Amino acid sequence: MQSLTSGGRRIEVEWFAASGGSAEIARGSSARPAVLLLHGADGLTYAEGYRLAARTIAASGYHIAFVHYLDRTGDRRVAYGRLQQDFPLWAESVRDAVEWLADQPDTDAQRLGIVGISLGAALAFTTAAVEPRVRAIVDYFGPLPDELARERPRLPPTLILHGGVDPIVPVSHARALERLLQEQGTPHEIRIYEGQGHALTDSAQLDAAARVTRFLGRHLQAASAEGATGFAGA
Repeated sequence: MQSLTSGGRRIEVEWFAASGGSAEIARGSSARPAVLLLHGADGLTYAEGYRLAARTIAASGYHIAFVHYLDRTGDRRVAYGRLQQDFPLWAESVRDAVEWLADQPDTDAQRLGIVGISLGAALAFTTAAVEPRVRAIVDYFGPLPDELARERPRLPPTLILHGGVDPIVPVSHARALERLLQEQGTPHEIRIYEGQGHALTDSAQLDAAARVTRFLGRHLQAASAEGATGFAGA
């Protein structure tokens, strides 16, 4: 277990080193793209599921930092009565986590991404709106924060994955994000899984995992060829 400091609080980070990525080895590069993994409002309730996702992505050649951002407020799960007042604190901690990730050995600071689940995806959008080093977002069932819906900042390439009958974050959030990305001309992909709720099961889960691998490969593995500014093409 590693850690970073944010707002004077210790934030634990589970580190999963890249274990694949033959293209990186072929190019003779030791610096790997790296990804923050942000859990949902459930915190570590389903930690083993998040860890399985981290290991799967790491096997494709990415360093993964699974950030326990609720440590900032001392919570194990989100206290919904404090959600609005705590969200800016968690967002600050995620920005600090991007800074921390960029400084890790063998990490390419120009090829950073975020995989966010539900609340974690909302934090990914908020972070990427002000942090240009975030070059790709994977959004699982994320709500588009009201502030971003109003201000419409430019976001990096985004993969949107959402259940068609999600009772917690309605699919309208996915459609609103899609419209924002279309307006900006930002590379994006969207997959709405009909009949799926606020989690993916069976074949939908496998399909989503394959899409994540392809998407990150397109926008992070190839990002170094695009330079330090701008986004990788679709």
